[in-house]
Amino acid sequence: MAKCFSLTESRDWCYRFSFKNAGLKSSTVDLGDGTIMHCWIPKTHKTNKRTVCLIHGIGANAMWQWGDVISPLISKFNVYVPDLLFFGESYTTGPERSEAFQARCVMGLIEAHGVERLMVVGISYGGFVAYSMAAQFSEKVERVVLICAGVTMEEKDMEQGLFKVNSVDEASEILFPQTPEKMKQLLTLTFYKPPKSIPSCFVNDYIHVMCTEYLQERKELIQALHKGKNLSELPKINQPTFIIWGEHDQVFPLELAHRLKRHLGENADLKIIKNAGHAVNVEKPKELFKYMKAFLIDQLLTSKEDHHSNGRKAD
Repeated sequence: MAKCFSLTESRDWCYRFSFKNAGLKSSTVDLGDGTIMHCWIPKTHKTNKRTVCLIHGIGANAMWQWGDVISPLISKFNVYVPDLLFFGESYTTGPERSEAFQARCVMGLIEAHGVERLMVVGISYGGFVAYSMAAQFSEKVERVVLICAGVTMEEKDMEQGLFKVNSVDEASEILFPQTPEKMKQLLTLTFYKPPKSIPSCFVNDYIHVMCTEYLQERKELIQALHKGKNLSELPKINQPTFIIWGEHDQVFPLELAHRLKRHLGENADLKIIKNAGHAVNVEKPKELFKYMKAFLIDQLLTSKEDHHSNGRKAD
């Protein structure tokens, strides 16, 4: 029997086409020790442009989460979009599951392409990885954007009722849904205004294509993210940092955004996007890009102009 048409695979193909059409190409790097990292990289890296790395969250591969902001960013930056381990075409045969290891792998593949300095943008789980990159490689990471990334969560927060779920196992069952019922819970949890109805054929197709591969490894990523977390042990990054959050985020409640702002102090700015949940990149893509642009592009231009102005005054 011929294979049935897959809307999910078709959409994945469309994203792949749009990434290539925007000026990116698919690249795979072998980091050794059984670790393979896939990344969308510029077809031509331009030395007169800064570099930005977009790090996806736990929900899907890199293309699905960054498709709406690729084109406008590519005109301004060398854009690198990696698949994190156990998503897309990236994987490891090793046992390490921490976000710190993910960060080292992302930096390893970036360095393999000859990039020495970059800015990082991370959404949700990708924000944990971006934060760790900034902490581990402070001399290489210039600026940081953290989108709905609960890096200041503590292990005790679960017990104290901060989250909608009561355990890491319950969170994993929702974040990696294996049934239409769990998919409905995921949409309700991540969207401020979740879709009212989605055809069951699409839901089952999406689960089959996007949620079954590396299922155990992905659950272990969530467990590693939560276990033993204590705010007092979180390093304070010194790079200029922009925190963006959905007002009605139920995955990482807004309290964590304010906690992160307090932790970083004057180095960080916080922007709360109204009428948005955790999936702010899907619900408010234009608004999200507007704030990313203000931080990554406009402020850089202003600082560059100030630098030149000060140089002229010194002359």
